[in-house]
Amino acid sequence: MDIKRWMDFFHDIDKDSRISVWHWALIMAIFRLANLQKKNKVIRVSRSKLMQLTHINTIPTYHKYFKELQDFGYITYKPSYHPDFRSTVTLNTL
Repeated sequence: MDIKRWMDFFHDIDKDSRISVWHWALIMAIFRLANLQKKNKVIRVSRSKLMQLTHINTIPTYHKYFKELQDFGYITYKPSYHPDFRSTVTLNTL
């Protein structure tokens, strides 16, 4: 895991006035999963795990902020419809 690249990613996000505490919670949860998976760019995720790590309790709230991170261009989400394979998130500015 390249901490310098992550710090640059965090710095870019920090300059964006559209980012709220819930966006940050999702970004930090993705960072935590990336660290556990020893990945730097493409991270395997699940909605339930991200909701657990962020303490976001409602699915509409989760979807709102997760979608906004996609719309802002910080992440690319690739869903998996197979029960044995997790969806992936790609961090676009790393």
